Amino acid sequence: MAAAVLVLAACMGNTAVLPTNAQTAVTEQPQASQTPFQPSATPRPLSVVVNGREVSLAAYQAELNLLSAAEAETGAAHSEAEKREMVLNELIDRALLAAQAEADGYSLDASALEERVAQLAADVGGNDALAAWQTQFGFDDETFREVLRESELAAWQRDQILAAIPDPQEQVHARQIRTREKATAEDVLSNLKSGAEFATLAKQYDPTTGGDLGWFPRGYLLQPEIELAAFDLQAGETSEIIQSAVGFHIVQVVERNSERALSPLARTILHQKALNNWLDEQKTNSKIEILLP
Repeated sequence: MAAAVLVLAACMGNTAVLPTNAQTAVTEQPQASQTPFQPSATPRPLSVVVNGREVSLAAYQAELNLLSAAEAETGAAHSEAEKREMVLNELIDRALLAAQAEADGYSLDASALEERVAQLAADVGGNDALAAWQTQFGFDDETFREVLRESELAAWQRDQILAAIPDPQEQVHARQIRTREKATAEDVLSNLKSGAEFATLAKQYDPTTGGDLGWFPRGYLLQPEIELAAFDLQAGETSEIIQSAVGFHIVQVVERNSERALSPLARTILHQKALNNWLDEQKTNSKIEILLP
């Protein structure tokens, strides 16, 4: 059923459990309620417990099925151990985000959750189509609602984290000359101090781009040493030699702007870093129990 192909990009962009057309609805805010979710009266086997928040074994298996189906469609291939780790990481991240959403006062009661299920059914062609989709990937009704609820909560919390990234923000437009040897960089710097044009020398070392790094905000470049040096310079100024893991650099700032809109790529990178940093901090201070056999 092509209309119900899984969108494999939940709150962290790994695995997901929502049929097509549901991704945009993840960021909607269903009616908030403090009514707690009522789990099954019968204890279910668990896959992981995150700070006391239980994730069922059935949810783990269904997510694993989704990942395997995605691999079959895209041609990607991971070992069983890699898939296990990928799914566990997604479930742990989702649980941490969902727990924080509830701590911040956001919740879904049973009525709001059922409205969400009904909307998903309508999106994929009716209750029978949704039931067929669930069966295909190993979701029973309880597991489907468990994962849907966690995904909704996690998506809300993710949006709160990303909303804290300012846009526009301070950025610089810089270019660089990079060499493998320090002695070469020293010769270049000497030539620059003697009056050589930065752009001319940069073109010699990088004929394709002329060393142009474009506009970037703090936290964007892969070499933080270059970024730190660039933000310490004013327009037209040139740095001393900067050593990084990939060589020796001399940086010149072409322009500065205290409030420049982020490019789509810069926004994506900063958002992912913010989310990863938040999750890393949470994991450091969390009790995570893996219960898989």
